[in-house]
Amino acid sequence: MSIPPSDYARWFAEEVQPHDSTLRSWLRGRFPSLLDPDDVMQECYVRLLRARESGPIANPKAFLFVTARNLALNRLRHQKHEHPEALAEIDPSGVSDVTASVSDALSRSEDLQILSQAIQSLPDRCRQILTLRKIYGLSQKETAARLGISEHTVEAQGSIGLRKCIEYFRSRGYGPFSRES
Repeated sequence: MSIPPSDYARWFAEEVQPHDSTLRSWLRGRFPSLLDPDDVMQECYVRLLRARESGPIANPKAFLFVTARNLALNRLRHQKHEHPEALAEIDPSGVSDVTASVSDALSRSEDLQILSQAIQSLPDRCRQILTLRKIYGLSQKETAARLGISEHTVEAQGSIGLRKCIEYFRSRGYGPFSRES
């Protein structure tokens, strides 16, 4: 499936570029110790365009912000090892819908932060698989191809990751996963 470059340019100008300043401000506000937010943004655009080659993206804004958050967290994690004094408090909560009420936005932000913490607590392979499958929406086959592993490994590690996330929620008494519910 080959998409003409002019279609990419039009799609990028209409669907992606309008979020440029919002994304830059969000990165600077959410991750003040990030050394170069513009590098993160460029990497987001590269990943977005690569994903677009595979097919349409339902919500480019959400894709950008989730990708930016993940890249920023990864960079801060590496930065912490290189410059431990540069790491400030990280708030990995997701993007809130600006039309939502304040209480809904706070609740969603807390839920996303808890989910982010659960995912960050997973072993590397489980975290990679859950991120690709559940956040980026890749199929089991696409995930296996991207990671260079078998589909069976994707299925097994995905199941392990989900179980560990549920255990994480239970151990902290969150929602329907808590034992008291």
